[in-house]
This record gives sequence, structure tokens and C-alpha cells, in this order.
Amino acid sequence: MVEILIACALIMFASLVGVLTVWGKAGRVVERNLDFLTSFAAGVFLIVAYHLAEETLEHATSLGAGLIWILGGALALWIIFKLLPNLHRHAHGHEHQGHTIDPRRLLISDGIHNIGDGIVLAASFAASATLGVAAALSIFFHELVQEISEFFVLREGGYSVRRALSFNFLVSSTILIGAFGAYFLLDLFELIEVPLLGFSAGAFLVVVLGDLIPHSIKASHERSHIFRHLLWFGLGALLMFGVSSLGGH
Repeated sequence: MVEILIACALIMFASLVGVLTVWGKAGRVVERNLDFLTSFAAGVFLIVAYHLAEETLEHATSLGAGLIWILGGALALWIIFKLLPNLHRHAHGHEHQGHTIDPRRLLISDGIHNIGDGIVLAASFAASATLGVAAALSIFFHELVQEISEFFVLREGGYSVRRALSFNFLVSSTILIGAFGAYFLLDLFELIEVPLLGFSAGAFLVVVLGDLIPHSIKASHERSHIFRHLLWFGLGALLMFGVSSLGGH
């Protein structure tokens, strides 16, 4: 159990990587380019959603069952945010017509995803210490890319630096739910792993297609920077695809 806790702590601290972007000149550069960095995040989370959907379909009992979990996750997130009050804040403190980023969507999606990571981590350590360490390192490097992208989205959504870092760390701690649950009730938690994968895939798709990409399209039309937004989107997708290909998940 000690090695699982150490691995979880390491992965949770990856959520604070966003603090590196607010030091000195880096902070000013990031603030001036949050629109483009949001496009970068859209590319990252599109690849995350793709791989989660791929894993769901691979491990589900059938193609239909996998698709149901993915669609269920998308529908559940959509319903939740129909019931919650809308946020109309923009990163610069003014109201924005049309599509506005609601960071809560991404936080919920990532929380579900992190529970699944915790299950994978505990199951890997249960198999062998070597496999557990390999899984922990793979999740850690995935999280570095995801968490800094999430930080950009939270900042663009109007969260202060402190609030963005706090929420990132709080949501990353949901990995403990999956890790502890799988450690004590491995058989039960392995049964819910596929539904969690599907739900997080569907939820991330809602975030990317409903928030991030529309925001980038609107920003690119307003500032005539379509090519730059496409470039940043491509860089995010390429980086996440490279990390996923090298480390697996």
C-alpha cells in the first residue's frame, strides 16, 4: 500500500505544474496568449478522449456496450450542466456572447478519469512492483501534459492562478478514490473500470467539442489568427499523441 500512496502523491503533484507558467516573464507571455493555449489544450484533450474511447471499446464486452458508456458519459455531463447555473465569466472579467468556457465541465471529466487511473495503478501494483512503477511513470507523464493544459483552460475560464492550481490539485486527488477502492475491493472496482473509461471519454468529448473548439473558433475569427489557432491545436494533439505512443496508458 505504501508504494501506491507514493505513486499517487507523485501523480498528484504533477497537477501543480501550471505554477511554472506564472513565474516572471513566462507568466506575462502565458496571460497574453491564453486564447492560443486553449487551442493547445483542445488538441491535448481530443487525443485524451480518443484514447479513452479506444480503451473503452477494446475492453467492453461488445462494441454496443462500449458506445453506450461513451454516450452515457456525454449525456450525463450535458444534463448536469443543464441543471447547474451557467457561468458567464471570461478570463478578462467580461461577459462573452456565444460559446464561453465553463471550467467545471473539464474538472468533472478529469475527476472521473483520475479515478480510473487510480484503479489502473492499484491493479498494476497488485500484479507486480515493476508493472506498478511502469504504470505510475506512464500516468505521471500523461498528467504533466494534461494538467498544464487544464491549467490554461481554467485561467481562460476566469479562475485566478491560486484557484486554478487549487482545483487542479483537488481534482487530481480523486486518483486516491480509485487507488484505495481497487486496493481493498479490486474485483468490484475492476468491474467499473470500463464504465469509468467510457464516461470520461464521453465527458471529455463534450468539453472539447462543446467548449474548447468553439471558443478557439470564435477567438480566431475575432483576431484573424485562424492559422495560429490551428497550429497550437495541432501541437497539443501531436504532443499528447507522442506521449501516449511512447508511454502507453
